[in-house]
Amino acid sequence: MKIGFFTDSYFPEIDGVTYTIDLWREELERRGHEVYVVYPDGDYEPDEREIPVRSMPNPFYSGYRIPLTKRASALPDLDVVHCHGPAPVGLLGRYYAWKHDLPTVYTHHTPIEEYFHQSVKSKAIAGLLKKFYVPTETAFLRSFDVVTASTNRIDRNVNHVQLPVGIDMDFFQSTATDWYPDPEQTVVGYSGRLSMEKNVEEILRVAAELPEYEFVVVGEGPRREHLEAEAPDNVTLRDFLPREELPVFYSSIDAFVTASRGDTLGLSTLEANACGTPVVAADVPPFDETIEPANGMRFEYGDREEMAATIEDCLAADWETRAAVEQYSVEQTLVHLEQLYENAPGSQTTTASDDVQWQGKGQVSGAGDEQD
Repeated sequence: MKIGFFTDSYFPEIDGVTYTIDLWREELERRGHEVYVVYPDGDYEPDEREIPVRSMPNPFYSGYRIPLTKRASALPDLDVVHCHGPAPVGLLGRYYAWKHDLPTVYTHHTPIEEYFHQSVKSKAIAGLLKKFYVPTETAFLRSFDVVTASTNRIDRNVNHVQLPVGIDMDFFQSTATDWYPDPEQTVVGYSGRLSMEKNVEEILRVAAELPEYEFVVVGEGPRREHLEAEAPDNVTLRDFLPREELPVFYSSIDAFVTASRGDTLGLSTLEANACGTPVVAADVPPFDETIEPANGMRFEYGDREEMAATIEDCLAADWETRAAVEQYSVEQTLVHLEQLYENAPGSQTTTASDDVQWQGKGQVSGAGDEQD
């Protein structure tokens, strides 16, 4: 099949959406499909199946760009449209599918309304924007043949298929290389975007209460300078690591910690688990589903004393975490994703399937189907 990924988040920016699209594209092309990625242009050299859309810097969210326009007629012939966001490139994909009467899939990656307070600096205005935005995006999602989300956490009144974005279990494994070989040194780590919704400040505060441990924070984002200014002596901030170094980082730390409440799956936590490292996370979605006794511990969000105690309890225990995240393997994800494409209304490769049955716009029943 010729599959079109339409995304407003892509290289050179690094985040969970970018990594997911890159991984899905690689896996789908390995299975013989052609995948085209339509994305906002930037400081990145595209290959023959990456199609940039003219864009401008985003004044509200550093590092991201605002796509402008591209003629649908300039896009290649596709068999299915898969949108990964509700912004201009996602709208372009939906328009292209409507114009050519193609099957449509939407993957809900990010609760964008939780970023408003960071952009406008006013909780009151952010609240008003949220009241307008959520029903607008919900209406947009309902125009798709199927909506997928990694967990139950979608907060939209639409039927959706629960389809984890998946992790590369072959790539994320425990490594022999250890960046912190001193047995007397205990290291707690975090890797991710340094933005307000990730609540990395809370990691710095709990680090100050646990001076006997070293903390390593890896990432980039709009809160970077603030975090550098606030970091206690036992916290080291590092730039985003090249992807090939992430398994070594995860394998080298003794525990991964996050205080975020802005994730839809928390890829970095599961990647750490795949490398044998336990996770300490707040008892909020999605971690109330993904972090269980086999792969980590949870603390009450906002309770720093409990957070510190949970980190210490986690460090004191023995862990074998990899088996707990096998269910999130990208290979399983791609099997189900191919079924969604093949069973789409109007698809040229429609086949009978015991796992996925189409019921019309925005409604799919089968393994993992949930309704909010």
